[in-house]
Amino acid sequence: MRATVGDQLVQHGRVVGQHDKVGEIVEVLGQEGNPPYRVRFEDGHEGLCSPGPDTEIRHKDTTTR
Repeated sequence: MRATVGDQLVQHGRVVGQHDKVGEIVEVLGQEGNPPYRVRFEDGHEGLCSPGPDTEIRHKDTTTR
């Protein structure tokens, strides 16, 4: 999984009724776009994420279409 600053990180809900959590990648800490990522979520909090299988990266060039 590779990302750049400005991409969206989407953590999909794992149980029925749990909403997806969407955030913007504000810093890439791994080499060559690899995790971990510093992510600012829609509620304003920031955290470090090492995405798992329930996560997708939406690259900024495909989210603006």
